[in-house]
Amino acid sequence: MGLVRLENIDKNYRVGEVEVEALREVSVEIGKGAFVSFIGPSGSGKTTLLNIIGCLDKPSRGRAEVAGQEISGFSRRRAAEFRGENIGFVFQSFNLLPVLTVAENVEYPLVMVKKIAAAERKRLVKQMLEVVGLADQAGKYPDAISGGQKQRVAVARALVTKPELVLADEPTANLDHATAGVVMNLMKRLRNEFGTTFIFSTHDPRIIDQVDAKFTLLDGRLTNNGSETGEYHV
Repeated sequence: MGLVRLENIDKNYRVGEVEVEALREVSVEIGKGAFVSFIGPSGSGKTTLLNIIGCLDKPSRGRAEVAGQEISGFSRRRAAEFRGENIGFVFQSFNLLPVLTVAENVEYPLVMVKKIAAAERKRLVKQMLEVVGLADQAGKYPDAISGGQKQRVAVARALVTKPELVLADEPTANLDHATAGVVMNLMKRLRNEFGTTFIFSTHDPRIIDQVDAKFTLLDGRLTNNGSETGEYHV
């Protein structure tokens, strides 16, 4: 059974008097432990699709299911609870809080969504920073570390709650080639160690070359070698 199942997803936006079709009849199933990417040019619908899977947005039509739960009808509060319990996020701009140290940034989701004693939080943060090779940077602030280190902090933060699913939106866009390779190898290793499902949104060949499967979006539709298809499974 898939961890993520989307059935005939449409997403429409209104821009002034014009209705924009961001996604059209998208059906896809992604299994547990997958390492996959949605690819396509800017404006193809990649980020919109990730936002729906991550409970940050709702489809206009269709059914979206993650971890066995139908998420399309979630209230804002329930969506936030579900994200905190099941999903980690990695963004191209890192989204670290500048007033918090590296350790505090990683700890933040534990404080916000998990009822965990302070001592256990500290243990989990220390463990995750060791996993990503940044234990010696714990007391520094984000503006004192490199871009690659910031992205590794973001990966640690995404995984500290032990989510089943991590969504990564253009996670290598602000990294040089060598650093992007380090971050991708780290995420692949963490997938193998923890069984976490990683879904990327990207047009970066440095990611596309490393995923197990890729789904191409063009004008809001899943395509295969440029032709429209039905469902995809991985």
